[in-house]
Amino acid sequence: MAGATSAPGAGTAGGTAGPAAGRSIVAFCCRECAYTAADSSANARTPLPPTVRLILVPCTGRVGPLHLLSALAEGADGVMVAGCLLGQCHYREGNFNAVDRVAFVQRLLKSVGVEPERCRMFTMSAGEPPKFVAAVREMDRVIGGLPPLPRYTVGRSRTTAPAGGEPAMAHSGAPGDAGASAGTAAPAVARGAA
Repeated sequence: MAGATSAPGAGTAGGTAGPAAGRSIVAFCCRECAYTAADSSANARTPLPPTVRLILVPCTGRVGPLHLLSALAEGADGVMVAGCLLGQCHYREGNFNAVDRVAFVQRLLKSVGVEPERCRMFTMSAGEPPKFVAAVREMDRVIGGLPPLPRYTVGRSRTTAPAGGEPAMAHSGAPGDAGASAGTAAPAVARGAA
């Protein structure tokens, strides 16, 4: 996977709920369609919400439930998977696998008391930059209408992300701190996956 990049443009999404200011949305985009549509929208200088971070993947079929849950555990307020139109995946069945995995994560989120709308799947072709822009703006509108995602820290009670949008510290970082090892400070969302 390539690293996360800022979505092109600095515009905000319209809608009754308003943009998800101070929130973050991770968008896993397939190389063949969704990322190409995103690139085309950037070339046309179409503004996207600044809350969205794009992650290039070869195919949405490579995005597993753990990727989606990890994004939420690491501070994202929402995750979206954007891929090829159903039945037109360049890797045959990748987007069908992604649809199933997103549905699984939505059921998992609901079972632990987290809004399933925080994880969504969108499909489009490379020649549909407006559809990509609409999907990103829709996700931004939905996340903006939800309360902040509760965060849990090791040895502390339930907290929400500070005003800066960064997740609460998971551990003190002191030698011997049990929370200092990687992956131990996941919110209840990730704990429910095990």
